[in-house]
Amino acid sequence: MTKILIVEDEPGIYTFLKEGLIDEGYDTLVATDGSEALRDFADWQPDLVLLDWMLPTMDGIEVCRRIRETDVTTPVLFLTAKDGVEDTIKGLRTGANDYIKKPFSFEELVERIKIHFRNRQQDDILRLGDITVNLTTHQVQAHDKDVQLTGREYDLLVYFIRHKDHVCSRKDIIKDVWGIDFQYDTGVIDVFMNALRKKLGMNADGYIKTIRGIGFIATDK
Repeated sequence: MTKILIVEDEPGIYTFLKEGLIDEGYDTLVATDGSEALRDFADWQPDLVLLDWMLPTMDGIEVCRRIRETDVTTPVLFLTAKDGVEDTIKGLRTGANDYIKKPFSFEELVERIKIHFRNRQQDDILRLGDITVNLTTHQVQAHDKDVQLTGREYDLLVYFIRHKDHVCSRKDIIKDVWGIDFQYDTGVIDVFMNALRKKLGMNADGYIKTIRGIGFIATDK
């Protein structure tokens, strides 16, 4: 079932949204402050986030910014009473996919949600050169042949493709892929990189290049 995380601290609003979205066939979870929202996003892994701007502990802008540090694909829709043009631009620049002003029509909200899910389905195939990753089936192909990866190898490949053409430091890889946010021997990355490159038929200077002393960069070139 498709999962929607509702981040809203007004009981009347989140109850209305939760009941309406359940009727539409969605699984829902409510977070009432920014810190709770980030924990629920990491643990529950929703397919879409409805995010209020004004929240206790951490505002929606900061929540969206932190989500985008590790996830660039999950749709984030702001629901807010802020209606200035500058506010809209700020929200979108932070990484939100849409900006819906309160009060809003529930029917319009549902249609916006459906549009974002359709758009995401079109983006379910990631590509790096002649390597493809199907995010729905987890099927990986290289040189038109299926490739069997371990869970960690798959996560590592997806991470590199989603950060294509950007240098990924070893520290960030350990934090974002392994979920380790403290001092740790990043040499473990090399073990997985060697296995990943071998399975994908890459040499060390293939689509995922080593940046000595820093980390790696994925590129089609």
